[in-house]
Formats: sequence, structure tokens, C-alpha cells
Amino acid sequence: MSTTYNISELAKEFGITTRTIRFYEAEGLISPERQGQTRIYSEKDRVLLKLILRGKRLGFSLAESRAILDLYNPQSGNQEQLQLLLNKIQERREALVQQLKDIEVMQKELDEAEARCREAMTENP
Repeated sequence: MSTTYNISELAKEFGITTRTIRFYEAEGLISPERQGQTRIYSEKDRVLLKLILRGKRLGFSLAESRAILDLYNPQSGNQEQLQLLLNKIQERREALVQQLKDIEVMQKELDEAEARCREAMTENP
């Protein structure tokens, strides 16, 4: 018998709200079975949720995560999926490097503005 989970168990395991899980379901990223009004999540749903949350932590948009998940194909060794993931990681890394450069420029500008303010204060007490 395969392992199943209810929405509360998954929410607790991943430290998210049940509303978040229902959102991912509404977006078509996970698709639990139903027993009446009760959602029954499979191990596959749990893994997909874990990957969605990992993508979110890495800064991927929901659309990017969906594109990566849609390429899941174990028969091919997931080569296409892995290549897309590598490309997205590189894009994210490049964006972070640029953000770091932008922050350094902003810090320098703040330092200069602060120095001018302090200088003006000592000239005109």
C-alpha cells in the first residue's frame, strides 16, 4: 500500500498553510485524489510540493517551476528537465550577481551622500 497524506500533514511537514497547498492545486501543479471533500495526497504530490517550494526558495517564478515540473520524464533520465533547471539556475545566479553589483553602487552613493550631509553640518552648525 502506498503512503498517502492529508492536507494538514503536508502543511505541517513543509511549514506552510493549507491555503498555500490548495493554491498549488488550483494552479494544477499538484492533483490529489478525493474522498468526498477530503483531499488525499500521494507521495508524488508530496515530492512535487517539495520541488515547488524549493523552486520558490531559489527565486523561481511559479511559471518557471511549472515548466521544470512539466518536463519530468524518468524514461529519458530527465535530461531535458535537468538541462532546463541548469539554465534557470544560471539565469538566477546572473541576476543575483547583478543585484550585488547594484547594491554595492547604491551603498557607495549612500556613503557619499552621508559624507556630504555630515560635511554640511560641520560647516553650518
